[in-house]
Amino acid sequence: MKVLLATLVAPVASVLMAIAAQAELKTQLVDYKHGSAILEGYLAYDDSFQGNRPGVLIVHEWTGLGTYVKERAEQLAKLGYVAFAVDMYGKGIRPDNPKDAAAQAGIYRKDRKLMRDRVTAGLSVLQKNPLTNAEKIAAIGYCFGGGTVLELARSGAPVAGVVSFHGNLDTPNPADARNIKAKVLVLHGAIDPYVPPEQVAAFKKEMNNAQVDWQLISYGGVVHSFTNPEAGNDPSKGSAYNATADRRSFAAMQQFFNELFQP
Repeated sequence: MKVLLATLVAPVASVLMAIAAQAELKTQLVDYKHGSAILEGYLAYDDSFQGNRPGVLIVHEWTGLGTYVKERAEQLAKLGYVAFAVDMYGKGIRPDNPKDAAAQAGIYRKDRKLMRDRVTAGLSVLQKNPLTNAEKIAAIGYCFGGGTVLELARSGAPVAGVVSFHGNLDTPNPADARNIKAKVLVLHGAIDPYVPPEQVAAFKKEMNNAQVDWQLISYGGVVHSFTNPEAGNDPSKGSAYNATADRRSFAAMQQFFNELFQP
């Protein structure tokens, strides 16, 4: 009997191992365009999930599309989402110092229409991906990217929700909040010197005036860039990683997605 069971189980185990070996995280660089600008985004998905699934658009920090955001895309892919990290600056434009990063980010912060149009080009790539359920898309962003996804929402884009991690909350066009169709979640360091209380208060007023479905979670004692280990561990510099806030904010995002994407 033991020999018979072993004979029967062995082929099944081999099949299951073969399936597990084939099912894995898939990533690829994706070239796309916005006008004459050539952009290079990063797509991640797990092919062990069958059929189409919710999509998550990810917008990078002021340093451009780099390792940190790619790892976030892979993290989301493993949770069952189609993740697409957009390129706001252009293929090959990856600032490696604060001066150049500020200059690049400033182009889009000074021209919010360009910012909105550029991120919408990335949204179109995600919407058209055959694995994406185009009715279930969220957008998240970090720092510069957090402000960008809020501008995407203010444009009236057809996304279910947006999440800003330590992002800028200001806008030159607060009345545009009336266009927002998405639910909004802001995850904020309570003592972030780059997003001061005045900016937070103006954002709250903007959201309330437009009757947006919004939430803002402030993490006490936390400064800017709290989700990124590359920010170091010295809060006195204004930017620093905080493992607790990183964990809590990611969990808050997951709960938000569960609400957005439940059948």
